[in-house]
Amino acid sequence: MKGAVPRRRAAWALAIAALIAMAVWLFVTNANISVTRYTVAANNLPAAFDGFVIAQVSDLHNAVFGEDSARLLDALRALSPDLIAITGDLIDARRTDVGAAMSFVRGAVAIAPVYYVPGNHEARSDAFPALEAQLAAAGVHVLRNAAETITRGDAAICVAGVDDPAFAPDGDFAAQVGEVVAGTTSGEAFTLLLSHRPELFDAYCAARADLVLAGHAHGGQVRLPLLGGLYAPGQGFLPEYDAGCFTAGGTTMVVSRGLGNSAFPIRVNNPPELIAVELRCST
Repeated sequence: MKGAVPRRRAAWALAIAALIAMAVWLFVTNANISVTRYTVAANNLPAAFDGFVIAQVSDLHNAVFGEDSARLLDALRALSPDLIAITGDLIDARRTDVGAAMSFVRGAVAIAPVYYVPGNHEARSDAFPALEAQLAAAGVHVLRNAAETITRGDAAICVAGVDDPAFAPDGDFAAQVGEVVAGTTSGEAFTLLLSHRPELFDAYCAARADLVLAGHAHGGQVRLPLLGGLYAPGQGFLPEYDAGCFTAGGTTMVVSRGLGNSAFPIRVNNPPELIAVELRCST
């Protein structure tokens, strides 16, 4: 019996050490920003836009990385983006802080032009009208079922954005996407579509968007080896569009794991993600 006591103490010590190590690992992986880079080639991309870099910020949910989001802004500057795309859930409906969101946004617009579409949390928040007004006042291109043209010399590409379906639950989202994309040009120009929801990939393909940036899935929140994300809203368990790059026909969709958290406050094996997409002319 005398030997059993030290063994139990050793077992408890190992268990406590393992818990501390896990807690440290979770803290570090939830606090550090990872950067994922993609290259997307298109035969209708004008030569003037070859090498154009888009930084994607998604699902921030009022998260603050350092004072006034300094660490996130430093990471954005390091990418030298030509455009910053915010693809929804900049705020969190459960703990909305417009001031924190705008602190990040004001820093972002000093780095590159910022284009924004709202997500389901903006649709649920009474503070969204105030946020939308402040975004526009700060110089953000707010794309609510609208599109704009970016020019370089005589060349142009289109940037379109659609509201999250939560803004019009009874609406025809696929028809809305088709209308917005069709209204960009005659259909020849390269079109970047910003939309919050990845599970609606079929609608983006039907609209013939060239590149879609989406978020919402939070990488599946818990990422399992070999399987990917565990659960995503709108997709359920083992979601198909949890994170990464997906291509069908002439449409490529990049899904961000996002930067913040909402109902479930911890990410597991799933660090916050900042995305950089470099556009290339295909030959």
